[in-house]
Amino acid sequence: MPASVKVGVLNDMADFSEPDVTGAVPGDITGWIEREIGRLRDAGRLSAEIEIVHAYGLGLPSGTAEAVENAYRQLAGEGVCLIVGPAIGDNALVATPLAEQMRIPTINWAGAERARGRYMFQHQVGSHEDESLVMARHLAALGCRRVAVAYDTSPIGTRHLKYLEDEARILGLAVIAREGLLPVADEAGEAATALLEAEPDGIAYLGLGVSAPAVARGLADAGWYGPSIMNTAGLRGYHGDFARICEGWFYIDVHSDDNATLRALLEEMEAPRQQAAAIAKGHDLGRLVAEGLARAGDFSREGVRLGLEQVKWLAAAEGHEGTMLGFGIQDRGALHGRYLVVRQWLGGESREVAA
Repeated sequence: MPASVKVGVLNDMADFSEPDVTGAVPGDITGWIEREIGRLRDAGRLSAEIEIVHAYGLGLPSGTAEAVENAYRQLAGEGVCLIVGPAIGDNALVATPLAEQMRIPTINWAGAERARGRYMFQHQVGSHEDESLVMARHLAALGCRRVAVAYDTSPIGTRHLKYLEDEARILGLAVIAREGLLPVADEAGEAATALLEAEPDGIAYLGLGVSAPAVARGLADAGWYGPSIMNTAGLRGYHGDFARICEGWFYIDVHSDDNATLRALLEEMEAPRQQAAAIAKGHDLGRLVAEGLARAGDFSREGVRLGLEQVKWLAAAEGHEGTMLGFGIQDRGALHGRYLVVRQWLGGESREVAA
């Protein structure tokens, strides 16, 4: 085996190649990968020296698909045996054919279920398909029968809309109004007014989340106080003013208060509950990478692909208690079980909603 093994990290949420003065890079998960690799090294399961190689490209919706492709090709040229990223669904769809063409095992941590293949593995930080189903069922449980939808006019938003409408038909919900928005829209007053003119008893937002505050403000200004729900766009509430603007909104999260693995991590790290979502995601993604490398027969790209397929039945920090982490032959979705959790923003805090 080689003395040094290169693992690529593709960051599609940054338009710079150097961290700021605090050392922070938006969307960087390097620390979690190194943490889990260190654990397996201490256990004697991984002896090779692992070098993390970075590539940055501001992807969709703020940037371009070309930037993501260039970043992926940069890592390929560095001779990495594994790539981690992208994190945004639209960009994961861009990277998937590249992974298949170049035969580089890749783990995206996005919501695009279509971003899977022989070489493209998915760590589902949300799901365009599964989230929409959970959202529709939650609205139905709240007694809603007439739903209006604001959605991003992007692969993320339109995919969510299709699956929400499909589940709504099964549940007897009527989607009575739809308003498409630019994914980076910062004003949605007209769209909010149009949605409310249809007299809904429930509202849904579907998209990446950049436009979600505009929708929430528009609805609040128009006097809407009924049930509102969004997809994992609501995870943005852990930063900035998002939670305050989206007060009262239900949303889909990836962590649950009942997850024993997550509780143990929070205690070990002496971390506040506000960091639970980030810790759950980082731990699980880092563990997939470390276990895939440790289980590889060799550090060729084919060896690492086979190693990832052997990662099975690990307790996940994400999801409800009992959620499992792993892959398999023709199984490219990492999380198995009830990995999506309905939560609500109340008073600036995320609170779990009883299932």
